[in-house]
Amino acid sequence: MDHYAGIDVSLEQSSVCVVDGSGNIVREAKVASEPAALIEWFRSLGLRVVRIGLEAGPLSQWLFAAMKEAGWEIASHSLKWVEHKDMSEAEERVEIADAIRLHAEVTGQRPLGWYTGRTSINTIRLLMEAGGFLYLCDSYADDLPYWIKGPTEPQLIIPYTLDANDMRFVNAQGFGGGDQFFAYLKDSFDVLYAEGATSPKMMSVGLHDRLIGRPGRAAGLMRFLDHVLKHDRVWICTGRDIAEHWIKVHPFAGR
Repeated sequence: MDHYAGIDVSLEQSSVCVVDGSGNIVREAKVASEPAALIEWFRSLGLRVVRIGLEAGPLSQWLFAAMKEAGWEIASHSLKWVEHKDMSEAEERVEIADAIRLHAEVTGQRPLGWYTGRTSINTIRLLMEAGGFLYLCDSYADDLPYWIKGPTEPQLIIPYTLDANDMRFVNAQGFGGGDQFFAYLKDSFDVLYAEGATSPKMMSVGLHDRLIGRPGRAAGLMRFLDHVLKHDRVWICTGRDIAEHWIKVHPFAGR
């Protein structure tokens, strides 16, 4: 079998919004230049990524327009950056519904992908009850997508990554510079690409524009993508791309 590796690049939100108890935006911090630079750079390479999360203030409208023009997917990161484990089930259900509503208002369509990152024991179930998601990412349980049974229909899970992730630039035992980030991503890709000789593989890369957008860090990502693009049979795609492929080629086989 030919080599094959799928690369899922996820860029999470980074602008800061101050909200009141009802979730209304009181103040939005100035949007930094990193998102625009990253959009232009990915577009110059002809690559699309999935943007996880949104900022609903007026300063962000240009960002959504640029992402839409570039063909990016926008997935949901829930409503506010708070711990869902501290909510009651009823509160979390409202939080999810409000996030879906706001996403649709801002982007023009409801989200098809979701990553909370701050889950409770109820999050996945409540998202499946809300319905309408092609995929959910609140899992680190596998290297490939997998199905779980939902209350009314099966749900596809596309696991997120915490190791091939630029958050390790600011976490203990993380990356000290762009060269370490590049080395880790390159080694991960090379192993998965070699394993792809016998079975397809997926590699997720988690990015945050406020982190990877700094020049010394972005250099590592640029070198990594240059390395990847030198290989045949590599698909750099969005979460929706992966979900639609998996649903078609590997449909739910349970009962």
